[in-house]
Amino acid sequence: MSKQTFIHQPKISEVLNNVNKVMIGKDEEALLSIVALLAKGHVLLEDVPGVGKTMLVRTLAKSLDCEFKRIQFTPDLLPSDVTGVSIYNPNTLKFEFRPGPILGNIVLADEINRTSPKTQSALLEGMEETSITVEGEAVPLKEPFFVMATQNPIEYEGTYPLPEAQLDRFLLKLKMGYPTAKQEMQMLARTSGSHPLHEVSAVLNREELVELQQQVSDVYVDETVHHYIVNLVTGTRHHKGVYLGVSPRGSIALMKAAKAYAFIRDRDYVLPDDVKYLAPFVMSHRMILTSEARFEGTAPEAIIFELLSETSIPVQRNVRE
Repeated sequence: MSKQTFIHQPKISEVLNNVNKVMIGKDEEALLSIVALLAKGHVLLEDVPGVGKTMLVRTLAKSLDCEFKRIQFTPDLLPSDVTGVSIYNPNTLKFEFRPGPILGNIVLADEINRTSPKTQSALLEGMEETSITVEGEAVPLKEPFFVMATQNPIEYEGTYPLPEAQLDRFLLKLKMGYPTAKQEMQMLARTSGSHPLHEVSAVLNREELVELQQQVSDVYVDETVHHYIVNLVTGTRHHKGVYLGVSPRGSIALMKAAKAYAFIRDRDYVLPDDVKYLAPFVMSHRMILTSEARFEGTAPEAIIFELLSETSIPVQRNVRE
């Protein structure tokens, strides 16, 4: 997969420069996280511990001057530990709401598959509805609201794998991967003194970020690109190796991600190449393969690349003709 990190938006470039101060070799992961943030989506990071997932989220939060909250998911975590709870105050003789960590701007949901499905649902409700339910009352979430959830590989013991319907709530699924030996050497040298995160300063504030999100929603998508997205998604539903294909929510997610990516590259219209680049990140976690495909070791990404090679790319018309 080719990495496309040529950025035209100056503010986005500054955010990525902040990430590069703290992390080495994670340009694409940082870029795609910003794509999800601008598209008002969320990211699922599946990888082993210690590869920089938490540091990536902290750096983004600090660069965007957003309130950062962290939820460490454990088997005994309760839904109220995520959403908050009303506590009786004997001085005022009233119940007062103590907000949970989900009421931040940028939320790190660490090891989301370590907790029970009931507690997972408390987070996923907020991601889908932009509000949470506390004691029967709807509580709106702050803007901007962005969740980056980490997940240990499901072969680890003591995990509760997210079902398909919940995986579908994440705009993108990413993997960090181990650094190369050279990158790890650079990492050791960089962190031998003060931590580079302390050198990161805010590039955008929350109001500016919300404004950028609005601009992303105005990016134009031609009907030919709509057809391209639908053809790719429909292909997953008819592939012999796929038991359950990408849902209509996946089509919408791919369009939203492509609009954000086009905006980052300083375009007010989406190209088919934007869709082609983002398809593996948007679609792979929305598919359930057949038992035969899993037995043969087929990866969802392999099927997506096959569909990308077989699906005709639309000829770009004059923009907004």
